[in-house]
Amino acid sequence: MFYHLISITLAVIIDKIVGDPPNWPHPVKWMGSMIAALENLGNKGKKRKLKGLYMLLSVIFVTYLVSACIISISYSLHFLVGILVESCLMATTIAQKSLKTAALDVYEPLMKKDLATARLKLSYIVGRDTDKLTEDEIVRATVETVAENTSDGITAPLFWALIGGAPLSLVYRAINTSDSMVGYQNSKFAQFGYFSAKVDDVVNLLPSRITAILLLLFSKPVCYSKREAWGLLFSDAKKHPSPNSGWGESATAIILGIQLGGVNYYKGKISNRAKMGLPKVKRNKAHIIASNTLMEKAILLFLLFLWIGGSIIEFAISWG
Repeated sequence: MFYHLISITLAVIIDKIVGDPPNWPHPVKWMGSMIAALENLGNKGKKRKLKGLYMLLSVIFVTYLVSACIISISYSLHFLVGILVESCLMATTIAQKSLKTAALDVYEPLMKKDLATARLKLSYIVGRDTDKLTEDEIVRATVETVAENTSDGITAPLFWALIGGAPLSLVYRAINTSDSMVGYQNSKFAQFGYFSAKVDDVVNLLPSRITAILLLLFSKPVCYSKREAWGLLFSDAKKHPSPNSGWGESATAIILGIQLGGVNYYKGKISNRAKMGLPKVKRNKAHIIASNTLMEKAILLFLLFLWIGGSIIEFAISWG
C-alpha cells in the first residue's frame, strides 16, 4: 500500500504537469473502442440488459488483466520501475489538468464578452444545450461541471488506486467510461446501459461523499455558519437526480454562497434540476476560477486523507 501511496502522489503531479495530450495513446481511448464495438454487437434484439452486463464485465476483465500484467512485470524488474509505471498508468485515470483547462477555456472568452465562443467551449464539456445560454447560465454550467467531475474525474480513481493500485484505478475508469457512453436513460441505452449506470453509482458512492465532506470541513463558507452549511449539504445533495453528483455541487455552492441547479435543456427538451445552495451571492465569472481553486484544494485534501488512511491500514496489517 505504501508503494500505491507514492504512485498516487506521483500520478497527481504527472497529470498536473502533462495532463492528457490529445495525440498521445491513452487507455480510455482503447476502453472506448472496446465498449463501442461490444455495444454495436450486443445492443439489439432481446436480453439487452444482460448483454450490457456481459459488455461491462468483459471491459472490466480485459482492463484489469492487461494492467495487472503490466504492473506485475514492472515491479519484477525493480520496485522503482514498478512505481514509475504504476504512477503513469494512474495518471491516465485522472483529469485535473484537462478539467481546469476546460473551465478556463470557457472563462477566457467570457472575460472578452465573447458569449458565442464561451457557449461553444462549454458545449465540449456538458451535455445540455448551450446555444442560448446567458453569461450567468454559462457560469453555472461550468461551475457545476468542475464540481461534479472533481470526484468522478479525480478523487474517485485515486480512492480505488489506494485499494488496488493502477489496475483498480483503471477498472474504475472503465466503469465510468461505460457509464458515459451507454448509461443514458433513453430508448437506445436504458436496457443495455443499465448495469453500467448502476455500477458507476456504486463505485462513486464513497469518493463523492468523502470529497464533499473534506471540502466543507476545511473551507469557510461565504454566507453560512458551519452548522447551517452542514445541514444544507446533507439536505441538498440528496435532491440531485444522481446519487453522487449532488455532493460536489452542493458543497461548492455552499462554500461559494451561490446557487447551482435549475432549468437545463437537452436537445430542446426541458429538464428541471434540483437547486443546490441558496443565492446569497450573484454568480459571476470569478466563480469559475473559484471552482477550479476548490477542485485543487479537494485534491490536496484527498491526498492527505489517503495518506493518513493508508498509513493506518498499513499499521493495522503489520500489527494484525
